[in-house]
Amino acid sequence: MDNAGYVTLTRQTGLLREMQVVANNIANSATDGYRQEGLIFSEFLQRTGQGQPALSMASARVGNTSFIQGQMTATGGDFDLAIEGNGFFLVETPNGERLTRAGAFRPNANGDLVTTDGFRLLDAGRAPVFVPPDATNVGISSDGTLSVSGRPLTQIGLFQPAEVNSLQREDGVMFRAVGDILPVAGGQFIQGFVEGANVDPIGQMTRMIEIQRAYEMGQSFLGAEDERVRSALKTLLR
Repeated sequence: MDNAGYVTLTRQTGLLREMQVVANNIANSATDGYRQEGLIFSEFLQRTGQGQPALSMASARVGNTSFIQGQMTATGGDFDLAIEGNGFFLVETPNGERLTRAGAFRPNANGDLVTTDGFRLLDAGRAPVFVPPDATNVGISSDGTLSVSGRPLTQIGLFQPAEVNSLQREDGVMFRAVGDILPVAGGQFIQGFVEGANVDPIGQMTRMIEIQRAYEMGQSFLGAEDERVRSALKTLLR
């Protein structure tokens, strides 16, 4: 296979991977706290010999996550929270601390606020957020101070990674930070709301069509190239 064939083949692989990413974005367009993902294509060149053309290979392995604000949806829940601006909730999982923008929390049997998956929400001091079982008139201010009947109990933490590009997606709404996780200023909490996915469904559907057409074009090229090689071999073998 010549250089053009290798380029097309690696491009096809990247397009398939991007199609999976776009399909996942569309499937999670109604998932609270989901962040839209994309792929970055890159090209690698390898020398093949003196006076020979370089071998070109394309790759699409680097994820690119969008952190633009998602739409706020009112729920009226005492423990539903949305973050306006920068920052993440910090939750405790069996694999360590994780960052998320999904703010639907509920008290568990022990009184700890947990995510829908049962992971405990952490406060500004990285301790679990506890709410007494008999708590009434629960209020959460914009700085995260949680009060019961006007009495402050704790302050929900707002965090960010030291390097935003170090975030690694673990599932739809959880991120692992490679490096330090630091408190952040500038964001605020809104009680009784959750932040929806920041997916642009129309844009993603458009991109899916573009990927499909580009893939079909690549398949046509590979088919034509295969036919050319077969014809050349038949001519040489006569």
